[in-house]
Amino acid sequence: MTTSNLPEILDVRENILATGQRIMAGKGFSAVGLNEILQTAGVPKGSFYHYFSSKDAFGEAMLHSYFEDYVAELEQTLSQPGKTMAQRLLHYFEVWQNTQSFYECQGKCLAVKLGAEVADLSEAMRLELKRGTAAIVERLAGAIAAGVKEGSLAVDETPECAAQSLYQLWLGASLMVKIVRTLHPFESAMLSTRKILQLSD
Repeated sequence: MTTSNLPEILDVRENILATGQRIMAGKGFSAVGLNEILQTAGVPKGSFYHYFSSKDAFGEAMLHSYFEDYVAELEQTLSQPGKTMAQRLLHYFEVWQNTQSFYECQGKCLAVKLGAEVADLSEAMRLELKRGTAAIVERLAGAIAAGVKEGSLAVDETPECAAQSLYQLWLGASLMVKIVRTLHPFESAMLSTRKILQLSD
């Protein structure tokens, strides 16, 4: 492989990953075959194994890519200028609610969609989920600690525990929204978020 071919190869790989993420966010991992992904991506089936050794390896790479992008977006949200850290955190959860449509996730809710499913199917994918969610919680904990220091919020527990509680709260709310087909779980989650961060209306 020459270096001149590298961008093309990376483009094909990223295309497969992005297509798989979009489809699997709606249908799940097991229900989606490689043929559907490759046909949608416009990639010959025989080419798939140049990039991934198996469907599980593809799933692991897809989750890694998803969490890298997610954490980058989260860091951008948590560094918005002209806002307190409390405002940035509330904006993050508002965006979460707005991108977790119960009709179509559009690739924004892969952890919610695949978490329970693939954790029992693949140890490699479970570990990627564990690493990715831990990175999110770590960023949230840092933001909470910064908010406490600046005085825009307060917590009764450590920032790490508060961040874990918030992330689990919103994961659970996302699942319930899919079940009840209303946004009430998100409304309850936002109220609980304000209480955990001790924010007034």
